[in-house]
Amino acid sequence: MNEAPKTPKDTAATKKAARVESYDIAKSDETLDLAKDLAKFIKENKLSTQVQGKEFVNVEGWQYAGSRLGIVPIVEHVINVSSDQEIKYQAKVTLFDMRSQHTVGAGFAICSNKESGKKFYQEFAIASMAQTRAIGKAYRNILAWIIRAAGYEPTPAEEMEYTGNVPTAPAMTVAAEPAVPLMRATTNAPVASVEAPAAEAAAPVQYATASQKEEIIRLLNHPLITRQEKTKMLLNINRLDEERATQAIAKLRKAIEDREGTSAVAA
Repeated sequence: MNEAPKTPKDTAATKKAARVESYDIAKSDETLDLAKDLAKFIKENKLSTQVQGKEFVNVEGWQYAGSRLGIVPIVEHVINVSSDQEIKYQAKVTLFDMRSQHTVGAGFAICSNKESGKKFYQEFAIASMAQTRAIGKAYRNILAWIIRAAGYEPTPAEEMEYTGNVPTAPAMTVAAEPAVPLMRATTNAPVASVEAPAAEAAAPVQYATASQKEEIIRLLNHPLITRQEKTKMLLNINRLDEERATQAIAKLRKAIEDREGTSAVAA
């Protein structure tokens, strides 16, 4: 008898939790809930950069917003367009909607060592930044208004670097440059081993290939993978190098195989 009055309240709470677990971009009330959730997540995890008194969201924040909508980035290509005098890369990223199974957006970006503050960047860092900017640009094209609703400027922080709007002291920039790309890419990563020590920042890194990322996304879309696991992996997918991507694929396959076996036994 004592439990009966609690049932309606518990049911309502359960329905509300289920509703906000994943959002639908076509429903304005849900996207406003997402904006509130996004503002809290960005603030708690310090995923924004202040430029001239305004807050710009880092690419990790844009990826979080996309993952809550089931929209993930796929790197189509990273092209070397360098010359003898310049290291320059161009990247293209498309956005894939895991619900509709369709491409819903795209973004292009470049990065060059001729940019202010990047004179001493190694080639891998230039290629990586082009990819990072393309991811932010792709999400900006479809989610800028949600970021604005969350109280932040609708331009990725990495794009502000590109336009040269970040005021920095030249001497300090040169000293810190080699570590910047790796430290930005590993901010708040839940897997500690992903973050590179400052002493190793200059070592070349072979980031996960497009085919590896596509395989990870395919496995994450399996019904036996939980939404929490999916969100965690998607937030870190562009931080993986080839070795860790291979390990992630193997772990996902084993998890699916083990869970399928458990389901079969239970049946």
